Amino acid sequence: MKIHLKAGRERSLLRRHPWVFSGAIDKIYGSPVSGDTVQVRASDGRFLAWAAWSPQSQIRARVWSFEEPDLPGSELLRGRIEQALALRRALGLQEATGHDSTRALRLVHGEADRLPGFIVDRYGDTLVAQVLSAGIERWRDLLADTLLEQTGCARIYERSDADVRELEGLPARTGAMRGDAPAVPLEIVEHGLRYAVDVVGGQKTGFYLDQRDNRRRIRELAAGRDVLNCFCYTGGFSLAALAGGAQSVASVDSSGPALALARRSVQTNGFDALRTEWIEADVFRYLRDARSQGRSFDLVVLDPPKFAPTEKHAPAAARAYKDINLNALKLLRPGGLLATFSCSGGVSADLFQKIVAGAAADAAASATLLERFHAAPDHPVLLEFPEGEYLKGLLLRRN
Repeated sequence: MKIHLKAGRERSLLRRHPWVFSGAIDKIYGSPVSGDTVQVRASDGRFLAWAAWSPQSQIRARVWSFEEPDLPGSELLRGRIEQALALRRALGLQEATGHDSTRALRLVHGEADRLPGFIVDRYGDTLVAQVLSAGIERWRDLLADTLLEQTGCARIYERSDADVRELEGLPARTGAMRGDAPAVPLEIVEHGLRYAVDVVGGQKTGFYLDQRDNRRRIRELAAGRDVLNCFCYTGGFSLAALAGGAQSVASVDSSGPALALARRSVQTNGFDALRTEWIEADVFRYLRDARSQGRSFDLVVLDPPKFAPTEKHAPAAARAYKDINLNALKLLRPGGLLATFSCSGGVSADLFQKIVAGAAADAAASATLLERFHAAPDHPVLLEFPEGEYLKGLLLRRN
């Protein structure tokens, strides 16, 4: 089975971009069904790639390989898993994140590891997998068996409940993929701190591993400061700030269960609960209320959920980002720091900086850009796939 592209639409594949959109396709030969492997050819018949077919998605085909001899199969996919694990070992990431029994890191990062639509995070001896594309769905069992063989982990829990599954025409699915059910919560160690993680009912795979190094940076900056952590989830940045010697940490999230896990981690690490404040509230409303109450802080962290999954959502996302950044800047004392993040793939780094600059102008707050934040290195980015660089952040000082 094969597809031919419209004239001129092969340029992105020649640059090794791994997606083929529905509008680029001219002809379909054969009757491929969801998950089938198809040849992708240019309008003149030149071979371009092997790809997984997804008839219901706007991303109609996701590339397995750009090399004609590399027909996708068990050998190729086993090799991709092996290469993904080898990359983490070569970077020293597994050893750097904790003891063997408690380490946590991303092992497979979708397109960046040439396994489009496949996410695998490791929490100690538990793997949590997201199967997010039709092609990965087809090879789900082989990939699960290979992961257990190559990692020696005890179990794989599946969290294939992201919205993108629906776009691929796949039903949501969660539950044990291999082995028994994981502990709820389980415990990990990151930079010496112990975190409680709910891989069964938490967001994504249970924890935001991409922020690992940024949490460490906040820890370095927190000494003596009054800290506000917005969209705190299970308290990752809150614990980091406490470990760094923050004078006080106020943490805001709309999820009561997430805040309960955060409190548990504070107790586990032996931090003084009197230095903490836990606020179950809508962050947008809280930021306004805090201003009216005359509150102020030395360090504010904004780590909101994804406001713009695609570019078409960018205008609405821009308004949301501007709102929270404007109000956060007004809560900062002179010389205070704002660590602000976006994990929206539909908002570029340049656009995000412009939004934050606009927020500073409207807040009548002069600010200096000190640093930029990125995802931890176990979340690699292909140069030919800039969409993979979804997490971006800025560290600002209010002048």
